[in-house]
Amino acid sequence: MLKYYQNLHTHSTYCDGKDSVEGMIQSAIAQGFDSVGFSGHSYMYYAPDHSMSLAGTEEYIKEVHAMKEKYKDKIDIFCGLEFDMYSTDIDFSRYEYMIGTAHYLLIDGKQVGFDRTAPVVAGIINDYFGGDGMKYAKMYYETLAQLPNFGKFDILGHADLICKFSEKENFFDESDPTYQKYAKDAIDALTGKIPIFEVNTGAISRGYRTTPYPSPFLLKHFKERGWNATISSDCHDARFLKQSFDSSAELLKAAGFREIYVLKKDGFKAIPLD
Repeated sequence: MLKYYQNLHTHSTYCDGKDSVEGMIQSAIAQGFDSVGFSGHSYMYYAPDHSMSLAGTEEYIKEVHAMKEKYKDKIDIFCGLEFDMYSTDIDFSRYEYMIGTAHYLLIDGKQVGFDRTAPVVAGIINDYFGGDGMKYAKMYYETLAQLPNFGKFDILGHADLICKFSEKENFFDESDPTYQKYAKDAIDALTGKIPIFEVNTGAISRGYRTTPYPSPFLLKHFKERGWNATISSDCHDARFLKQSFDSSAELLKAAGFREIYVLKKDGFKAIPLD
């Protein structure tokens, strides 16, 4: 069991979450969380249905700060953002932390969203990569490596997101040394530029995976390269706010980690896993 429960990757009805900000907070309190951080999807002009609107972003910030005051005696609350790397005109200073992510590939000047369904991914691989899943993986990791060009991030979100369907679909082979080199090269490029990566359990709650991201070989590489870790449920449904936190801690320990990082009022702090 963890010594401190915090989820910083949390969505609400301002984007694609099922629960209101206050509903999520109440659930976090009921589930014994010490703190919770909200990370609405940054506005994406190319994908308005998958992000907060500009007006909604203003309301989101306002409400999260109001809830900080309302629940200050029960739980710590933080206002963050999940930034997609092709978002523009985002004022980072308005948020207490930033999660950097890549959900789109820029192909022929068009943002192509791959975090959808297995048939959508199959179509992308066929239409843009001639049916070669390894070429798809290569472009994803080359894209991810460019994330720091878009701003300064505290957390790298779901580093191997393209593995969302890997347990059920054969788009590429995660055990292939070529695939693993693509992934490791991306992490190497990001090392020293983003301090923390997340172990993300979101695909488990949605029934896509039985294990979190990143894959074990990548967890070990993060450790070898000196990264710090945090655990998140990428929560879109309050019922799954604590999804697989304790088992994720065991995976981190198996990879050599002895602590996780949580955000407190005076910044990110290490909490021992043992």
